[in-house]
Amino acid sequence: MFARIKRHLTPSTVIHAHCDLPCGVYDPAQARIEAQSVKAIIEKHNASDDPDFRTRAILIKEQRSQLVKDHLWVLWTDYFKPPHFEKYPQLNSLFNEATKLAGAGGTKGSMDVAVADEFLGKIDEISEIFWETKKA
Repeated sequence: MFARIKRHLTPSTVIHAHCDLPCGVYDPAQARIEAQSVKAIIEKHNASDDPDFRTRAILIKEQRSQLVKDHLWVLWTDYFKPPHFEKYPQLNSLFNEATKLAGAGGTKGSMDVAVADEFLGKIDEISEIFWETKKA
């Protein structure tokens, strides 16, 4: 009897989304806010002589960089569809560059404000395309 109940309660289709419910709410602002935090942390780290503070700053910066990467992946894989990639052929390379700037070769592995600025620039380019697609 339990197996029969379980079979009826088990979903036949499993759907995955950024919030585990396909809500359709996407916004590159989430990635930008975290990237701004990364830049601010780098600036605070570089201005501090306190080794404990600097260690905490690096840890938090790396966590925030990962959050940006996660937000970008959601946009890249869930929001943007083939027609977007056809209209904006630079989109795949732009996401690739932005997510790499969130990784070890970018803000995770660097305390350089210029890298954070480049990172923010890529997010701004993605955001501009995103909002153009929302107008259509």
